[in-house]
Amino acid sequence: MITLKGIAKRFGNGTEALRDLSFSLAEGEFVSLLGPSGCGKSTALRLVAGLLEPDAGHIRFSQERPEIGFVFQEPTLMPWADALTNTRLPLDLKGVARSNGNTRAAAALARVRLEGFEHAYPRELSGGMKMRVSLARALAAQPALLLLDEPFAALDEITRNSLGDDLLRLWREDRLTVLFVTHSVTESSYLSQRVLVMTPRPGRIVEDIALPFGRDNRLSPATIEAQRAISLALNTAMAA
Repeated sequence: MITLKGIAKRFGNGTEALRDLSFSLAEGEFVSLLGPSGCGKSTALRLVAGLLEPDAGHIRFSQERPEIGFVFQEPTLMPWADALTNTRLPLDLKGVARSNGNTRAAAALARVRLEGFEHAYPRELSGGMKMRVSLARALAAQPALLLLDEPFAALDEITRNSLGDDLLRLWREDRLTVLFVTHSVTESSYLSQRVLVMTPRPGRIVEDIALPFGRDNRLSPATIEAQRAISLALNTAMAA
């Protein structure tokens, strides 16, 4: 679906975020970008989304640019709007009729297990529920490519695991292509088909790890073996 080749990005303050970043993402894959804090993972995601432009290199889509959904680390909900209105936002921006938008937004909320909370305001929702609204908002536009920037990092383990399971279900049901940013070995080992391990800043890919099948739970032998392989690669990356 998408190829990044030789990407470089330096910010105005002189920080070199990325240098010679290259990887590809096939349609329908679930791929995680894993690396230490500050290695340029979020910058890479914003480049794919078109929110930033690279200083060097190119980003190419195999066909026309797909519909993209973006889930940020913070839910970024409008505090004055209820869950339905927050979820409907991308449809409003596209000019979708209000009645159709409400129907699609309500369906998206139901898919993330928030049926009955359509008219709850952000102040009335837990952290996990706010993130579910953020995920529903991304899904409401029916994206082909879903970008997630450490969306579960601030959540407790039980909530994080529940949302991870829901994300896998939605990926399978919608046949989404997912690029997931994380600094968690455990999270990446369970969710991903491939893990791209990045060096410290300036970030680049040093390992592209294809994970085995059979990781049907977080304690399966295949998942534990995946964690071991990813940890070893991360240790190598930190020394690169």
